Amino acid sequence: MNGASSYSGLVDKAFIFILGTSVLLLIGLTAVMIYFLVRYRRSKNPNPAQIADNVTLETLWTVLPTILVLVMFYYGWAGFKVMRDIPEDAMQVTVKAQMWSWVFEYENGKQSTELIVPTGRPVSLNLTSSDVIHSFFVPAFRLKEDCVPGRTNHAWFEATRDGEFNLFCAEYCGERHSAMLSLVKSIPAREFDEWLGVDTGPPEGTRLLTLKGCVACHTIDGSKLIAPTFKGMFGSTETVVTDGVSRQITVDEEYIRKSILDPNADLVEGYQALMPPQRDLLTDEEIDAIIEVLKEL
Repeated sequence: MNGASSYSGLVDKAFIFILGTSVLLLIGLTAVMIYFLVRYRRSKNPNPAQIADNVTLETLWTVLPTILVLVMFYYGWAGFKVMRDIPEDAMQVTVKAQMWSWVFEYENGKQSTELIVPTGRPVSLNLTSSDVIHSFFVPAFRLKEDCVPGRTNHAWFEATRDGEFNLFCAEYCGERHSAMLSLVKSIPAREFDEWLGVDTGPPEGTRLLTLKGCVACHTIDGSKLIAPTFKGMFGSTETVVTDGVSRQITVDEEYIRKSILDPNADLVEGYQALMPPQRDLLTDEEIDAIIEVLKEL
């Protein structure tokens, strides 16, 4: 095992102890079973004796498993306590999960689609979801915590070495669940401070398509996904379903804005109603920037 967070060793110890105990018990029970099959087979014991009780044996198989379970509990509790005790000086990052992308927002307002962190510094995560339950899972850190709509969950970690670590959604969240991938990039503290301090201004429209998760469902090259492609969309004629009735519309600024704020009002025929309303996820300025990009595509 090769954990990359300050508490991954505790998780590994609990796992190894439970796994090792299970293997030993399997070997021991199998050996005893084979011994009994041979020692007390019918040819050797045609008239078996009936044993009513054995206090010593009953005491052993009650006390020993109890001790074993308590030891397992201790290992689990020791690791869990550290994972729930967030350091007071931890850097705060808000994790925004949505179908089917991640957005990470730092204390200074900077946003990224990858979680960039300084090596050797604790990072506190405020986990949120804008639609359904997602699960923030970084195997290398031994970290998994749910992102639940309507509430904020908390977790933390401290990366112990530089590197890139896979980030998954570990809770089935819809058709594109398997594509909800990102990276945690742990970089030297000085390099991180320089990255965090760079003021890039408001994100431009093209970057917004990725940052806000648009490209998780829409493509920009004309290929098909689970939502209409952005390429050639603006100015095209589409058949939409409005209140159960099919009608034709021209894709203009008004239609795009309405589709962002209320995606199911005029649903393009042949597609499912999967997109959640974006009222709380996009500002008017960001919507305007996205519309300008779609005009160019």
